[in-house]
Amino acid sequence: MNYKIMMRVCAWILVIEIGCMTPALGVAIYTGDQMAVIGFIGAMATAGAMSLLMYAGSVRRRMNFYAKEGMLVTAFAWILLSIVGALPFYLSGRIPGFVDALFEIISGFTTTGASVVSDVEGLGKGLLFWRSYSHWIGGMGVLVFFLAIIPSAHKGEGYSLHLLRAESPGPSVNKMVPRMRDTATALYRIYVVLTVINIVLLLLSGMKPFDSFCIAFGTAGTGGFAVLNSGCAEYTPMAQWITTVFMLLFGINFSVYYMMAHKRFKEAIKGEELRVYLFIVFASIAGIAANLMRSGSTHPLGKNVRDAAFQVASIITTTGFSTADFNLWPDFSQAILICLMFVGACAGSTGGGIKVSRILILFKSARRNLHNVFHPEEIRTVRIDGERVSEKTIQHVQAYLALYVFIIIVSFLLVSLDPKEFSMTTNFSAVMATFNNIGPGFDAVGPMSNFSAYGDFSKIVMCIDMLLGRLEIYPILTMLAYSTYKKA
Repeated sequence: MNYKIMMRVCAWILVIEIGCMTPALGVAIYTGDQMAVIGFIGAMATAGAMSLLMYAGSVRRRMNFYAKEGMLVTAFAWILLSIVGALPFYLSGRIPGFVDALFEIISGFTTTGASVVSDVEGLGKGLLFWRSYSHWIGGMGVLVFFLAIIPSAHKGEGYSLHLLRAESPGPSVNKMVPRMRDTATALYRIYVVLTVINIVLLLLSGMKPFDSFCIAFGTAGTGGFAVLNSGCAEYTPMAQWITTVFMLLFGINFSVYYMMAHKRFKEAIKGEELRVYLFIVFASIAGIAANLMRSGSTHPLGKNVRDAAFQVASIITTTGFSTADFNLWPDFSQAILICLMFVGACAGSTGGGIKVSRILILFKSARRNLHNVFHPEEIRTVRIDGERVSEKTIQHVQAYLALYVFIIIVSFLLVSLDPKEFSMTTNFSAVMATFNNIGPGFDAVGPMSNFSAYGDFSKIVMCIDMLLGRLEIYPILTMLAYSTYKKA
């Protein structure tokens, strides 16, 4: 196990975090928020000291770097990032409990958007900016950023590929360009361009500059932290439609945009995953809007369609913004949203959930198995976009689903031990909302509520769920497995 290389990566991650805190510190200084300034300076000093210690104990020479190290350093880097990232909330006194502060920032970095803060506006703009900016950092992944900008003597292609695959969502990560570092750079270019366009359009819609930046950061990372206590309900219809469209755009595999940028339009739009994703989105919007009208909603058709589109986009991309309290919606509409929680966005996007590509592979694999029951002599393959899906990939997807269900069951049982004795709906949706990195759930953790009433034990369980969901299970399990640390 190459611990010294791992220490070097973690040292650089802390340096990057210091740089990322700087704009939030600037906002706190500009607004005269002295307590937030103290919190940021304390966090940055802690990160600097830890980084120096890790860097001093690391190694510069070239060494082998295997998939296990990639998984392990990803898990450790995210936990380290979260502990330091929680310090501004804790040291400023705005979130007095460290578990609450940790929950808030893990929710930010994992792009979950579940909050323990009742008065969001009371945090102050410096901390609100950090809270939303954490979505943008975590959306594409801090290790992807590391690969894109940090030179390293031992950063070979295997090293880069292991880090990128450990952090990136979806069944697999492939190179868009020959070198992995160039792939990471291309991903961030697309990410930045889409974010800037989103900010500009929100400004043109009449949204305040501060809100435009924060909402765009949450949209890009598919996070969902709002800067107003009312969520996104107070923004203009135009701003809500812009946010809806960009939530859906950030839920699409980024390789689609790469192909479009290189004028491979036919190849970009013919993808099976993209077509299924868009079909699910539009069918869900139509179903919910029709159900709202049929249930006797007092709102006009345009308002119902806008709310349906916004919440469908928010849930399927696991963003978590809200313009309406869907706790009050009819059962059929809520059932659609619950299904979307499972589905999630496309692989290779910033969204969470199982992913549309995995759903496709599972469906086609099940269809093949059913066909083989009646025609055992035939040999059929599973194909996506005309290409054969290997049996190894199918097995990985099936194993992932098994782990996914197991983690939900265990987490649900553990959270149900909470002394507050919430309803089963609340506990189950809280686990679903955190593990799938969605944010709001149903009942007591709905879009107009928060997670503050849960005890520390339940919050720690959900913190682990958020990390498991964002890193797609394996890095955290690798870190927790005893066999990881045994010498061969």
